[in-house]
Amino acid sequence: MQNQTPNSRSREVISIHVGQAGVQMGNACWELYCLEHGIQPDGVMPEDDSIGVEDDSFNTFFAETISGKHVPRAIMIDLEPTPIDEIRTGTYKLLFHPEQLVTGKEDAANNYARGHYTIGKELIDVCMDRIRRLVEACKGLQ
Repeated sequence: MQNQTPNSRSREVISIHVGQAGVQMGNACWELYCLEHGIQPDGVMPEDDSIGVEDDSFNTFFAETISGKHVPRAIMIDLEPTPIDEIRTGTYKLLFHPEQLVTGKEDAANNYARGHYTIGKELIDVCMDRIRRLVEACKGLQ
């Protein structure tokens, strides 16, 4: 068996949360991930010897910034800003990079055609660009 360096076995996952339900479920998941891995609501991991000594599995879902902050590899997308505004003003508001929270100005009013062909069309390029940036920052995307 070959010895693997941490970079050779890095596996990254990008989460894409779409719509009100997706954003609300994503927010709950990221809160749970933080609690499970000892990451504080501002993305900082305490330098406690009991946390994360041998377990670096959180690197699958979190990217570490130059300042040592852990940011979710995720993007939240909704045509209507209210669900994402709950994240922007909530306990975990400092966890996400502002570019990862993509909102439109109005919702599709439960009308698929309106969301797909008109309002959604305005956001698709922004969403694809943000997803592309997340992908390019990964070394071993799963």
